[in-house]
Amino acid sequence: MGKVVAEISMSLDGVVAGPGTDTDNRLGRDGELLHTWMAHGTEADHDVMAGFFTGTGAFVLGRTTFDMGIDVWGPDGAFERPAFVLTHRPAEPLERGKTTFTFVTDGPEAALAQAREAAGERDVVLMSGSAISQYLRLGLVDELRLHLVPLLFGDGVRLFDDLAGHRVALERTDVVTTPTMTHLTYRVTSLERTA
Repeated sequence: MGKVVAEISMSLDGVVAGPGTDTDNRLGRDGELLHTWMAHGTEADHDVMAGFFTGTGAFVLGRTTFDMGIDVWGPDGAFERPAFVLTHRPAEPLERGKTTFTFVTDGPEAALAQAREAAGERDVVLMSGSAISQYLRLGLVDELRLHLVPLLFGDGVRLFDDLAGHRVALERTDVVTTPTMTHLTYRVTSLERTA
């Protein structure tokens, strides 16, 4: 069985979406700056991005990430692998090219179980801040990959704000530095409830 990997771009102060997020602006003000490295980074950044799919058998994402990206990813759905959407709103599976989005309404454990089955021996990648926080709190994340953008937002949606009462110990296993980014990989070694 593969790993459960949490992967996300964030500013140095932990922001994964700019301030002022709403249904028309899911990334908030200037939130797109967190993702420009994917298209405009260095060759080493592009190698990291290509590695995003290596070994990945399925994805889990939150409903906000799905809503934000569905028009951006295009007709093929971008993932070319099964994707499971954590949501409270039931919906029929949506096929976009080789990607089938399955909407899971009975909790994160159920979504992960479906994703693990679809992934087989490959990894399951968690792709949204809300999903990452939920799975970290549940102790279900094996690896954390952070793509650090050299920005301080000062305000916005922070990745780890939902971890109050939990302490997660990490061991760094890889780092790739480029002129534009720092890509960090950590193994999750323990979870401790502190409150």
